[in-house]
Formats: sequence, C-alpha cells, structure tokens
Amino acid sequence: MVPGHSIWKGTNPDLRLNEDQWVLEPYQRGGNRLSALIKHIEIGSKMAAQDKKALLIFSGGHTRSRSTTTEAESYLRLAQLSNAFGVPASSNPFPRATTEDYALDSFQNLLFSIARFHEYAGRYPEKITVVGYEMKRARFIELHRKAIRWPETKFEYIGVDPEGEEKTAAAEGEKQNGYLPYTTDTYGCHSTLLAKRRQRNHFLRFHSYYTSAPELAPLLSWCPSLHTAGSGLYTGELPWDSLHH
Repeated sequence: MVPGHSIWKGTNPDLRLNEDQWVLEPYQRGGNRLSALIKHIEIGSKMAAQDKKALLIFSGGHTRSRSTTTEAESYLRLAQLSNAFGVPASSNPFPRATTEDYALDSFQNLLFSIARFHEYAGRYPEKITVVGYEMKRARFIELHRKAIRWPETKFEYIGVDPEGEEKTAAAEGEKQNGYLPYTTDTYGCHSTLLAKRRQRNHFLRFHSYYTSAPELAPLLSWCPSLHTAGSGLYTGELPWDSLHH
C-alpha cells in the first residue's frame, strides 16, 4: 500500500518533478517532498512487479477542491505512464495494481486499503507492506497497526523521507500533528482529527466498504470515547485474527 499525499494533474510523466504538475499544499512546495512522493510510487510499483502474489493499492481520496480526481488515481496513472511497473501503459496496464479512493488520513489509508483488497480480491490480505514517509513509521506501526490489531510479524514499513534541511521540521510536524493526536484519539474520530477528515472531503464522498467488506463494519464504525495511550481498542472479531497464530 502506498498512501497518497498529493494529486498529480499532469499528462507527461517526464515533467513529474515539476511542482506545477501537482496540486500541492504550501508546506509541500519548494523542498524535496515531491521527489520523496515519487519514490514512494516507484518503490511500491517495483515491489509489486517483482512479487507475482502481490496486489498494489494506492490509497487516497478526493482531498483537494482544485481537483476532481483522487490522490490514488493520480498515483496509479503516473505509475503506468512512467512505466514504473516495467509494462508500457499503452499496450498493457499493470493488472495487479488498483486504487482505494476514499481515505482521508493515514489511519484510513491502512484500514480502507484492507477493505479495498477484499473488494478487489475477494479475500483479506495475509501480509501488508506500506511504502511511505519514514517519519510516519512510528505512527503506522505503533498506532494504526495496533488500532486494527494487525499482527506485527505480518506488517512491513518501507520509509523514504524528503532529503535536506526540511527533514527535521517535517518530522516535528508529524509528531505534533499526527503521532501525538492519535495517541489520545486512536481511531481519529474526534475533534481535531475528525475535523481534518471533514476538511479534506471536499466532494462529500462516502466509501462502499460496509457493503463490500461487511466483516469490517463494526471496526469501521468503532469510535470509543477519548482515552489515553491506546485504551478503548476495538475488541471484536476480525478476519485476520488467525494470522496471529
């Protein structure tokens, strides 16, 4: 799974490092974030091409009012047009890659991608590899993975951060705006984190996973009252409980 962080609006993959080809937030401009995003796409695509049992899911919704496409769709389009899979897009789009078009934050990137896997493959995954920012490794492994009770032995994280001076500032921003809020609001369904989701859902989209992954319905709806340090974890039955054994 590759979580999206922006939307590529271009048509020429040779211009993919040009910021004007992307819908970027102000803090994403002028540094090396763009090259890191592209590396996430390239690494995920290469891994999927090499592992014939893998399904690559780009995850990210309609998060920008200036674009009617999703983060995920734009990532997959760039991957295909830039031949990241080693398969020319004109003759044969890569078959083991798809999009998850509803996630509005990193927790939803993880949970919704599992639901999308089921929607696409008819079963749940046995192992998850996330390719994203290195600075988000702790959030994914210590908080999001734990929130859905996914076994640590079946979870891998590959991290690539922006290079240069902004790396330190970006890591601090992740800690204050991402990691710490999730330590008290594990499922992102209260106040600050919920407001972020609403602000990003410009087109008022709603996912299909209650229907296509019904076993996850209780988890998708789970919203404990605000607790600290991970109490209030979902305790119901999950399709991947057997992977722990």
